[in-house]
Amino acid sequence: MPYLKHFSNMWVLCTVLACALPLQAEQTLSSCLDEGKIAYTNQNYPQAEQIFERCLTLDPQNVDAHLSLGGVYLTQDKLDVAQSHFQTALTHMQRNSPYWSYTYSMLGDIALKNRQNKQALALYSQSLQYNAANVNSLVGKGAILETQGDTQGAAEAYTSALAVEPLNLIARRRLIVLEPEYLTDDDILIALKQRLAVKPEETTLTDENRTLFFRMHQAEQRRGVDYLKNKFGRNLPKDYIVTLNQGTDFARELLTLDGFNALEKSIGQDAVLVFRRLNIPIQSIFSLRNKEGKPVFTPETTLTEEGFTVYTQALAGQKSYLLPNQAVPPSPAQLKKVQARAQALLKKGYTEISRAEYKMLENKTLCSDDTLKNKLGMYFLPVAKNLHRYFVRTTDTDPLQTVPYYYVMQARHKRNPKVEVPKNELIEYYQYYGYTLCLSDGNLTLAEDSADPNAF
Repeated sequence: MPYLKHFSNMWVLCTVLACALPLQAEQTLSSCLDEGKIAYTNQNYPQAEQIFERCLTLDPQNVDAHLSLGGVYLTQDKLDVAQSHFQTALTHMQRNSPYWSYTYSMLGDIALKNRQNKQALALYSQSLQYNAANVNSLVGKGAILETQGDTQGAAEAYTSALAVEPLNLIARRRLIVLEPEYLTDDDILIALKQRLAVKPEETTLTDENRTLFFRMHQAEQRRGVDYLKNKFGRNLPKDYIVTLNQGTDFARELLTLDGFNALEKSIGQDAVLVFRRLNIPIQSIFSLRNKEGKPVFTPETTLTEEGFTVYTQALAGQKSYLLPNQAVPPSPAQLKKVQARAQALLKKGYTEISRAEYKMLENKTLCSDDTLKNKLGMYFLPVAKNLHRYFVRTTDTDPLQTVPYYYVMQARHKRNPKVEVPKNELIEYYQYYGYTLCLSDGNLTLAEDSADPNAF
């Protein structure tokens, strides 16, 4: 987990239990722990394991040895055994020990690595009850709150961590990423002024400027500054990038409004070249859409947010765009809804047919879609634009309603003689006299009330 930070100088802890041992045993245990600490510092973790396990043979209840072993195992992602040692340390830890917060924080890390977020949050909170300045617990808590959507709470946790440890890179980076979620309108206005995107005398943040900040911030998170540096090299205009806190450990490069506009234009041009290499005609490129039908390019020929995703996927060799003549495919939710409707139709006595069989019915009956649906029992189930699934009734007291089923089964019988063709007196009557079922306008030949052959 990238948000976790362990402090190696805390793996090996002093113990007060050793004071109860005889002097010779205490010295032996102390030298054992020191030896394990050296192995851990040298990143020789298997050796450190062996040494700290040997320390436990001298004193099985030694808190220092259990915490040190827990740290060694956690470093190697041996989570179960690490958890066991931390929990054992808690059972033997004195009430005035300074390591309660640390131990609960490490148990929180283990729960977080096991994706037990609720348990991890509880452990970090318990750690902070013993020490509100535990940076590891603050960062871990912020990470969980962030995944839960509590960006304000996450920002507060990261801010508290930086107050204790100003150089904590994880907290600083996450705070920067979350800026659009927690900055106030006044903060956003200041951020835009820093980027030379609004006039210095502006006092009110407009909706348009708020959107501009979100877009500029997003471009920075996508390494837009590095993109411009690589694109222009030594010829990079000085007014494209501004640096805050220059010469300090907190230096941060930002896009100016001119730099942002140049970035958008340049990426749009790069995208055109990529799509051209995919053999897409130039006249079709600016009409491309993503799989949900949203445009890839703006009217200004820069990429939309959806277009940026399509472009990056194209760079990775993935096709996620639609040409102007391609229909938008249905979403998983739409397909699920369609399938539920199809199952309901089958239960009501319909059977599904192919599009080829549907076209065969049009030719056999000369009937229009409206007549097939309204008079002959067919059902057209919409799946997407210009895409349907087709169903016909299998049984009905009205022979007119099962005319399509008869023709379908007759066609299937020709391919497989084992298929049974149902009887339909109405079709037999029409065939005997050489009638067509529908007229040239697609309507039934006979009026609905005279469709019964017994009426003649």
